[in-house]
Amino acid sequence: MAKAKAKGTGGIGRRGFLAGGAAASGAALLTGTAGAVAAPARAADGTAVALAEPITAVTPGDKRYKDLVRGWNQRWVANPETVFLAETTAQVQQVVQTAVKGNKRLTVRGGGHCWEDWVFNPDVRVILDMTKMNKVYFDSAKNAVCVEAGSQLLNVYERMYRTWGVIVPAGMCFQVGAGGHVSGGGWGLLCRQLGLVVDHLYGVEVVSVDADGTARVHVATREAEDPHRDLWWAHTGGGGGNFGVITRFWFRSPGATGTDPAKLLPQPPSEVLLSAVSWPWAEMTKDRFARLVKNYGEWHATYLKPGTVNDNLVSMLALNHKSNGYIGLVTQVDATIPNAQQVLDDFLAEMTKGLDVAHQPLATHMGELSAMPELAKPRRMPWLQATRYMGTTNPTLNDPSLKGDFKSSYYKTAMPDAHIDAFYQHLTRDDLVNTTASVLLSSFGGKVNAVAQDATAAAHRDAAYKAAWMIWWTDPADEAVSLKWIREFFHGVYADTGGVPVINDVTDGCYVNYPDIDLHDPQFNKSATPWHELYYKGNYAKLQQVKKKYDPRNVFRHSQSVQLPAS
Repeated sequence: MAKAKAKGTGGIGRRGFLAGGAAASGAALLTGTAGAVAAPARAADGTAVALAEPITAVTPGDKRYKDLVRGWNQRWVANPETVFLAETTAQVQQVVQTAVKGNKRLTVRGGGHCWEDWVFNPDVRVILDMTKMNKVYFDSAKNAVCVEAGSQLLNVYERMYRTWGVIVPAGMCFQVGAGGHVSGGGWGLLCRQLGLVVDHLYGVEVVSVDADGTARVHVATREAEDPHRDLWWAHTGGGGGNFGVITRFWFRSPGATGTDPAKLLPQPPSEVLLSAVSWPWAEMTKDRFARLVKNYGEWHATYLKPGTVNDNLVSMLALNHKSNGYIGLVTQVDATIPNAQQVLDDFLAEMTKGLDVAHQPLATHMGELSAMPELAKPRRMPWLQATRYMGTTNPTLNDPSLKGDFKSSYYKTAMPDAHIDAFYQHLTRDDLVNTTASVLLSSFGGKVNAVAQDATAAAHRDAAYKAAWMIWWTDPADEAVSLKWIREFFHGVYADTGGVPVINDVTDGCYVNYPDIDLHDPQFNKSATPWHELYYKGNYAKLQQVKKKYDPRNVFRHSQSVQLPAS
């Protein structure tokens, strides 16, 4: 699941938004269906730049307006004065500059998958929509593959793989925006084999705002001598909506040599082996449930570190509410490795060890997973076809009417008995009937574990697997019971640690691409661990210094954005 929801955050992780805001005074923004931002922009060196071509500007009288002021989660709808659809970095710079001068709160939409209201909220006066900045191309000057921040993940895969036979190991959901997904760390189905998407990030282009209110363009790379290397580092897991507007990424794997783009990034398997099975809740006793969940955690804790054949396997265990009828397991293995079928068989044997109930085809959708009855017998598929299949076929993710709420945690070990008991309790409650209500356990570790916690801003390198709580609804009357269930479930699991998965020997915090506003609410987080430690662990203080350097006026902000340091 790769969502993450803020352009920069965004989402199962994946969602693509970069939220922001503005605090200054000056001229008002232009309005209308199209026009150029009037205020002069400044280049990175402070010199004036030429005005770009007119920018598409959508206002409330435009028929497109209602579609452009909402994203994937229909809980959040904004009412801005203007939505600007930028196509170039110069246009982005001008919109930011004019918003600052006009004291207009600015947020930025990437793919539209933010799980919270970091983009679409009542305070927003200007939305900068990045979806027209969606090109993917080889940049010979940077010797890297460039991905514009508004690109959706499936478009990135299609362009990279069809053109050069390479990919970045990003998320599963096809319409997630690159801007939010990458900046939040970027989990995906090839993570155990190839690491996180940020492990291949060479550079980033960001429009930020100086202390004097000047919008500037910065290009930051991982080169040791780059004066803006700290800005690159902040976008390797520091989340969106924190430092500026991301306009472009450049990807080149560490250690890659030469100038052939086909050799600068990893190649995915030519084929993968997919399996999907389920177990009926009607036969899932408490003991059987505990055995299945324990098996999943033990396998991932055993193979946390890289260097085994199991680096080539990733799986997702969908623990659905009993009203769904089933619990499901989806597994993907690199089909090109020796004895791939045996690797899959061994994994399934470990999952079913001690479980005296037979599995069945996965015949119903489960949270972010589609029904996949045809995969009851493992099936070989070309990688790109499998990626399209996994990312586009889920009716829940593609339903434009749904509202939802989400939470997350990382685990370092097999799930403790007390946690499993709480899972069983809430998944079998009778006060909820909702087939989308679930927790998705998904693989981590492998090559993710090979990178130091402070090498990138994505700090959860010790995690073996992660958990994503999710529930969707359409009828407003269902919101209260849905929120009650997910909150009582999540905070109940971690009751012994103040209601949240604190950093300890068992749990490892939360995924910023699955943002959760309750983490900074003392009603729900009663621990001594603040929300930013759950997201960033020991990397937060450095992120604050990057914030101070590149966004000293706190222009780019939302309800859980990186805060300026006290001094």
